[in-house]
Parts: sequence; structure tokens; C-alpha cells
Amino acid sequence: MLQFERRHERLVPIRRFALRMGRAMLLWMGLTVVGLGIGMIGYAASEGMSGVDAFVNAAMILSGMGPVAELKTADGKLFAGFYAIFSGLFVVIATGFVLAPILHRVLHSFHIEEGKANDD
Repeated sequence: MLQFERRHERLVPIRRFALRMGRAMLLWMGLTVVGLGIGMIGYAASEGMSGVDAFVNAAMILSGMGPVAELKTADGKLFAGFYAIFSGLFVVIATGFVLAPILHRVLHSFHIEEGKANDD
């Protein structure tokens, strides 16, 4: 999906880079919707929350802010703990998808060897 140019290839034009960033953002948004869905289903099933309450709690955990409603059941507390661990890892991975094209472009610009033979 996110194929990058090789070391001795030129930088892609800014238009193609913008498309690459757009795909990365769409992937990030898709992953966020999936993560939010997991949280909403888990809160609704374990705590019996309404859709809106489950959304608020899942969104707050996923964003790192913490739960809004007090959890009453042991299942809900266990789910919230595992969902918080999942969310922490999820944010790091999803951020990597967005930062990869940017970091690749910056680092690739240091490796471009214009006018030099392919020695290595």
C-alpha cells in the first residue's frame, strides 16, 4: 500500500507524496474507527452502556484521557484495563503509519546521490 522509492531513486513529486500521505491518513482513520468500534462494543457488552455512553468512554480511553463513567462490574473493569493497553499500543502503531511517509521522505533526501555512480 505505501510503497516507497528506493535509495538511488529520485524523490517522488510533491503531488504523489500528498497522495501517499492521504492514503496514510485514510488508513489511520480506518484503524481509529475499528478501535473505537471495539471499545464501544466492549463497553456496551460489559457495562450495558448506551451507544452514546459507550462511544464517549471508548473515545476517551482511545485518546488517552481516561474513562468518563464509573465502571460498576468486574467484567467492565477488566475490559477497560485491556482496552487501555490495546489503545496505548494502537496509538503508537497508527501514528507510525502517518509518520512513515514523512520520515521516509526526509531520510531519503539525505541518501540521494546526484551525479555519482552506483558504487555501493
